[in-house]
Amino acid sequence: MEVNVENDTIVDAVGKASEGLEYVERARGHLYAFHQLIGRADALFEESARRLAAQGCTDRAGSLWRNAVGRDVLEGRWTFEVVEHFDDDYYTSVRSEVLALEEMLVAGHRHAHEEVMRQRRLSEHPEFVSPGVSAATPDAAPMRSGRSGLARAPEAAGQ
Repeated sequence: MEVNVENDTIVDAVGKASEGLEYVERARGHLYAFHQLIGRADALFEESARRLAAQGCTDRAGSLWRNAVGRDVLEGRWTFEVVEHFDDDYYTSVRSEVLALEEMLVAGHRHAHEEVMRQRRLSEHPEFVSPGVSAATPDAAPMRSGRSGLARAPEAAGQ
C-alpha cells in the first residue's frame, strides 16, 4: 500500500498521534491485566479466609475478609468499573480522534508514517548498499535455527 501525501510534516504529525494511540493500546492491555490479576488475588484471599476459618483461625479469617476480600481498588470502584470507565471515556475518545485524523489527513492510512518510511527505505540506497538490493530482497544467506530456536547467521551456527 502506498501513501501519496504531499506534506511530510502532516504525515509526521499524524504519525505521532498514531504512535500515541499505540501507547494507549498497550496501557489498555496493562489495565486489563491489572483487572485480571486483582480478580485472581481477590479469589485467593477469599479461599485463604475460608480455609483459615475452617481451621479455627476466625479472627485472622475475619480480618482478611474485611480488609482484602471484595475490596474496592479505587474509592467506590472495582477493577471492572475502572476498565469500563477507561474504555467508555478516554479510550473511545482518543481512538476516535486518531482514526479521524488518519481518515481526514492521510487518506485513512493507519500507519502512514511507517508506510512513507518503508517507501524511502526501499527506494533510497546509500553508497554502501549494492544497487538492486533492499530489505525486501536481501543478498544475505538465509538464517538457520540454532539449538535455542533463535535464528542465527550461518557463520555463527557452528559455534
